[in-house]
Amino acid sequence: MKLTGPDITAVRERLGSALFARVAGPDGPENRARIHHTPGPRWFGPDRPIRRVHGDASMFIGGLSALLLQSLHPLAMAAVSAHSGFRGDPWGRLQRTSTFLATTTYGTAESAQDACDRVRAVHERVRGVTSEGTPYHASDPHLLGWVHVAEVDSFLRAHQRYGLHPLSDAECDGYVSDAARVANALGVADPPTTLAELDARLASYRAEVRATPEAREAARFLLLNPPVPLAVRLPYGVLAANAVSLLPSWAAAELRLPRLPLVDSVCVRPLGSAITSVVRWALTPSRQTVSAPAPASAA
Repeated sequence: MKLTGPDITAVRERLGSALFARVAGPDGPENRARIHHTPGPRWFGPDRPIRRVHGDASMFIGGLSALLLQSLHPLAMAAVSAHSGFRGDPWGRLQRTSTFLATTTYGTAESAQDACDRVRAVHERVRGVTSEGTPYHASDPHLLGWVHVAEVDSFLRAHQRYGLHPLSDAECDGYVSDAARVANALGVADPPTTLAELDARLASYRAEVRATPEAREAARFLLLNPPVPLAVRLPYGVLAANAVSLLPSWAAAELRLPRLPLVDSVCVRPLGSAITSVVRWALTPSRQTVSAPAPASAA
């Protein structure tokens, strides 16, 4: 049976609506209207790189990769494991994350600051001791710094590989600088503002990050036992494989995630580009108002 133009449009709208409902939650339409249509000054104008990166479908891969990379800090992983509830309510966490990203990227300056203040209040209450006896506090600026640079690096890597319009070198610096505006509001001390600073800051954490049993368990949950219906396991598996491919080689090795360069280049990356294109196509009707949410956050 041959599909007509209206049939294709209907398929696209159904798929786009299903994706949006899954990542934005039941309050998605209301939040979208509030974020994009409330008058007032914004942290970022329409020409800023952060809007291009956070509005692209590549965020689906970048966000999953960010979660894997962030898990390698033992203190961050202990805090997430004990306090985030990501296993019991993974979609609720994703929806809160997507709303936070959309609010800080596209919302009014007042709404963005309020969102950051709420996250800081949550972080202030999150404290404990790891299984090895090391105390942690989620509001620790150094720990927040790791979560921030791991996230920004992952989002940018994904955009440069899978984004519709990759950034120039100057725009990459602009994205890191834009992200630093949010990081400052979250309590990160002296966040990087250029790509070179981001690379150096990420490297500075290398001696203190490693895969704990909790991190490897989280990776298995995200990659092998995701909370998705059976019908979408295959496309999710493609996203997951590309999230692993996106990781720095040392990070994949720490998590014991296999990577074969030939398979990556011949199979994994082309499939990742194809799935990202399908997601982008599905969200086309609302691309001006929907930021592609990422399943990762410092929250």
